[in-house]
Amino acid sequence: MQHNTTFVVFVVLFLSCQRQQDSIPCLDVRRTYTQKEIFLTDIAEVRYLILNSDNEDYLYSGTIRATTENSVVVADAMSGDILFFSKEGVPKSRFNHRGNGPKEYRNALNVIFDEKKNEVFVSQSVGSRILAYSSTGEYQREIPLPQGTRMGSFASFDDDSFFFYDPTLESNRYGLDYDDIQSNDLISPFYLISKEDGRVLDNIALPMTPIFLGINHNGDRVPGFKTRLMKCPDGVLICNPESDTVFFYGKDRQIVPILHKIPLAKTTNPMTYINNCIDIGNYQFIELYIVQAGEVYPGIFPTKHYFRDKRTGEFFLQKLLLQDFIGKDFIIGPTSGVRIDIDNSTFVFELDLLELKEAYAQNRLDGKLKELVATLKEDDNNVFVLARIK
Repeated sequence: MQHNTTFVVFVVLFLSCQRQQDSIPCLDVRRTYTQKEIFLTDIAEVRYLILNSDNEDYLYSGTIRATTENSVVVADAMSGDILFFSKEGVPKSRFNHRGNGPKEYRNALNVIFDEKKNEVFVSQSVGSRILAYSSTGEYQREIPLPQGTRMGSFASFDDDSFFFYDPTLESNRYGLDYDDIQSNDLISPFYLISKEDGRVLDNIALPMTPIFLGINHNGDRVPGFKTRLMKCPDGVLICNPESDTVFFYGKDRQIVPILHKIPLAKTTNPMTYINNCIDIGNYQFIELYIVQAGEVYPGIFPTKHYFRDKRTGEFFLQKLLLQDFIGKDFIIGPTSGVRIDIDNSTFVFELDLLELKEAYAQNRLDGKLKELVATLKEDDNNVFVLARIK
């Protein structure tokens, strides 16, 4: 099979932080950065959403997986329910094809909705295919993944392709000589495939020295979480903690570094690395993982959340506030419980109804949020905050 391969060379990139600062933003975690308070309404158009639950067919226990121009998509990974609502929270359609059959999925963990083509793509963490349906559940086609692939994360890259990250291939490739595997369809854990038939369109190989991003805990190797892949309006961002660099892969299939952290993860104690970066509007939101020994739940380590104002180049610690919810802080980052639909530049924050009711009783709510919570019953759904970055 013929396909393109994109390589990145690091030799010049990491010669010195000074040289990087001339070209690539450099986050120095040895510094003490100021925590800057920002109201969400200063950087985004904010609206509140309650999904209608009057119809029993539209009761759900999942969360929002995508927002588009006209729709909100909710998926329950375990039950397999995929529900469509209007942007005002009115039920539109639903389907559930959970099962083990040829046209069924085992869970609805990964869901992407292309509203323009009315295509819903569903995949699961274990499996070798993506299934495509209409928004009313009509089966359309199966998209096979490259042989041996295990689903890590994927994103809609453009109208015709998906961008994938495969953690298994990343582990297996350590120690391999690229010259020996050029004939394989995949030579990298990052790759592009066709939405129509699963053909490999490009491999994106990031040369890096293997490093275990975790600790030895009670005799077990406990890895740190790695997001690796984030969608952005014009392509995808690839987080490479082995080199503490974030790369942008654009529609021209070229890859360039856009952010770097010093010192490198392997030289810090405790180990720190960039887990993910969200680049949207005038800001970059950066999540830093701190891997340290202690009584930790497997894979869960402390985090720090920074943001960078691209207009000034300054870095700050995050502290996002909502004027209508006094005393409530927010963090923008995938592992902070925030859903994001980057294509629409929209962040989705879920507010627990019980917490809102308590805040209402304490007179800590204001504006439209206060008006909305006053109308809700104890058994209503949670409230979502949709924040579209200006």
